[in-house]
Amino acid sequence: MTGPLKRVLIANRGEIALRVIRACAEAGLESVAVYSEADARAPHVAAADRAVLLGPAPALDSYLSIPRVIAAAQSSGADAVHPGYGFLAENAAFARACLDAGLVFVGPPPAVIALMGSKPAAREAARKAGLLIVPGDTPADQSNAAIARTVSQVGFPALIKAVAGGGGKGMRIVAGPAGLDEAIDAARREAAAAFGDGTLYVERALQRPRHVEIQVFADRHGHAVHLFERECSVQRRHQKIIEESPSPVLSAALRGRMGSAAAALARAVGYRNAGTVEFLLEGDGNAATFYFLEMNTRLQVEHPVTEAVTGVDLVRAQLLEAAGQPLPWSQSRLSLRGHAIECRVYAEDPAEGFLPQAGRLLCYRQPSMPGIRIDAGVVEGSEIPVYYDPLIAKLIATAETRDTAIDRARLALRHFPILGIRTNVSFLLAVLDHPRFREGGVDTQFLDREAATLVEAERAAVPPAEAIAAAVAGADGPRPTLTDDATAASADPWSLLDGWRN
Repeated sequence: MTGPLKRVLIANRGEIALRVIRACAEAGLESVAVYSEADARAPHVAAADRAVLLGPAPALDSYLSIPRVIAAAQSSGADAVHPGYGFLAENAAFARACLDAGLVFVGPPPAVIALMGSKPAAREAARKAGLLIVPGDTPADQSNAAIARTVSQVGFPALIKAVAGGGGKGMRIVAGPAGLDEAIDAARREAAAAFGDGTLYVERALQRPRHVEIQVFADRHGHAVHLFERECSVQRRHQKIIEESPSPVLSAALRGRMGSAAAALARAVGYRNAGTVEFLLEGDGNAATFYFLEMNTRLQVEHPVTEAVTGVDLVRAQLLEAAGQPLPWSQSRLSLRGHAIECRVYAEDPAEGFLPQAGRLLCYRQPSMPGIRIDAGVVEGSEIPVYYDPLIAKLIATAETRDTAIDRARLALRHFPILGIRTNVSFLLAVLDHPRFREGGVDTQFLDREAATLVEAERAAVPPAEAIAAAVAGADGPRPTLTDDATAASADPWSLLDGWRN
């Protein structure tokens, strides 16, 4: 089913739901939000033209329930479904269920999702398309002993990864035989809980590689392009926290080779819509070697940095492609302009092992300044529930140069007061201030090596004065206007104790 779309159901929540809702409004499309009982008052519910309750708070009973999402789309009169990222976004069965229900799925065909979602099949497809792959295997026998034998054949250090995984879930790195069984068990448990599939895959862990991904886009008319790279090496537990474009180490020639390889893979597998081909990069300059890691068959969390440096609205392009329209741009018309950095602001406590936090945002004030974009799914007073990913917002800084983009991101983070729960804002500032990040010399193990130093710097950081002032000004109740002496006296911030106290 293709043709003009009228109403799009967003099978997601939080900031990505709001992002898609805005794109629908700009394109003249109606939007339908879905929500769990925990999200009844969430901003994305109010922002959409319509909203449908899915079920209880646990994701398995709401956002991960294919029958409930399909029923919501049908009852709301939607003709298309945008999956966002996470939840059902890379679930081939969900994409197939949408098509079977007569709905347009805003993404690649179900068969392509299934192909590229299987690590062994994706590796073979990449190999056939001429890409280098990291040594690894998926043992048919999934016992601990068989996986351990595969690890010994691949060699240490090794990565044990969920076949159905993504986002660092169901993944463990093992440096040697000690603790191997525990790592296998932990990866299997996490994979089964996150994806409903505990099948594990073993891959050789490269030494200090960089994580560089290529944004691709393809349509059903045979066109496929790449929109350059994103540097994603700043990550903890295989979860990215800072992304940027362009990469500080790619030459124009290497960028061209990586982009061409990614687009070739997209064409080879019959890809459609937005996707990302992820690589591990060893070495610097034109002599660097890049290995295929995986393909994400969806929109990425970090897509705004690509939008910032290319001027392309990827979500609107997704909607146009889903309606059957050809790509509006060719490879030769795409170019990089300036530099963009994205910082993921999480509800978590870096000093306590990045423990996720939950609770009410007593103070939440987004910075407003040149070159800063905020994609968020919350407002002041929002509740951060325990059931979902603790992402609060994404802060994207854009400038003419990388140094200026870093400076803008630092300034904006210092003017981003969030009180009521612990966040990683001070930790992000510590990363941006680190000499290795400043010089562009990080790799995927950077945070693992520097975690203790960065957490200590985060602990020692003095909260920005702006944050304290905003917290006091944000106390519950009406804000006074200074019209007479009595009002001026009542406006003393130290007497306003219902929102914050020292």
